[in-house]
Amino acid sequence: MDLSTGQPRPVSRHWRFTGWLLAAVWLFFLNVPLATALHQPHLWRRVLGVAALVAFGVGYVLLFQWARQLRQALRPIPVRRARAGLLLLLAVGLVSIPGTDGDWLATLVYVAAAAVFLLPSREALASVVVCAVTPLVASSLVPGWEAESTIVFAVLLASFAMFGVSRLAQRNGELQAAQQEIGRLAVAEERARAARDLHDILGHSLTVVAIKAELAGRLIEVDRERAAIEIAEVEALARAALSDVRQTVGAYREVTLVGELAGARSALAAAGIAAELPAEVPALPDEWDRLFGWAVREGVTNVVRHSAARCCTIRVYPDRVEVSDDGRGPSTPDADTAGHGLVGLRERARRLDAAVTVGRRPDGTGFLLRVHAPGEAR
Repeated sequence: MDLSTGQPRPVSRHWRFTGWLLAAVWLFFLNVPLATALHQPHLWRRVLGVAALVAFGVGYVLLFQWARQLRQALRPIPVRRARAGLLLLLAVGLVSIPGTDGDWLATLVYVAAAAVFLLPSREALASVVVCAVTPLVASSLVPGWEAESTIVFAVLLASFAMFGVSRLAQRNGELQAAQQEIGRLAVAEERARAARDLHDILGHSLTVVAIKAELAGRLIEVDRERAAIEIAEVEALARAALSDVRQTVGAYREVTLVGELAGARSALAAAGIAAELPAEVPALPDEWDRLFGWAVREGVTNVVRHSAARCCTIRVYPDRVEVSDDGRGPSTPDADTAGHGLVGLRERARRLDAAVTVGRRPDGTGFLLRVHAPGEAR
């Protein structure tokens, strides 16, 4: 399975050769009818017997390999073609009778095995019964043909063995199909993760850019120097967002809590929202530092976009981070009806067994986003 494409890898030459060998090795048991053909007193009988047995062996191998390739490609075996192939194989075995006499019955072993591999269960069972009964019936109808109990036993044994091979091939096909589905799901999940990351990055950055551009537009007639500063910050933010996108696509982007707190201060100031931020943050493991950074980014983006708040407070503890505001609060009683940003945040928190809760502040006002470690009281 090639996970980059979600397609099965081509079968190697080694395995293609092994497939041919798996079918051809059993032709060794045609040595008895072949020896009978070679010892026929008449030349035409010898030629007919040997030619028919060679054609039978080639046909059996080709039929087996055809069915095997279909199974490897996860395609069904056409029943009509399979029936036609088996009838042709049986006909070639019957043609060998003048050169092989009663030893042609050995070909029934291969016909029965091929039927099990090619046909549906009921038809395969019926074919095996016919092939097993034929030696017993033929010995009573044709003088000189002895009842070969070994042929009957070989038919049953070969059929049972081929049943196991066919079930194994079926399970391998199902496993291959499952692997392809896993590959497709992995690609879909990776695309969804990339989409969430881009949403989180661009949603925050473009929100701040829009607010600063609006502020600069209002200041251009009042305070040109301040407006120029805001425009310069807009340019810097746009370049930073472009860099973040490139790094995210290349899977190199790193989010840090300190960096996101600095970005939050700038975004809140541009939006005219008072900010209460921690003067310092506790030492955190890298994975928790990144998670808390994403929480600050998402929380501040929501505050700037939707809250109509006057003040935003961010608190960072060793086991949790909280972003709250005094704005209008959740728009619905069910705070879990969140957008893509909170979906992405929950996905990142789930990887660390952390929890994300959203709702109103303890006093019933505003909005509160909390990301906390396992075991933290909700």
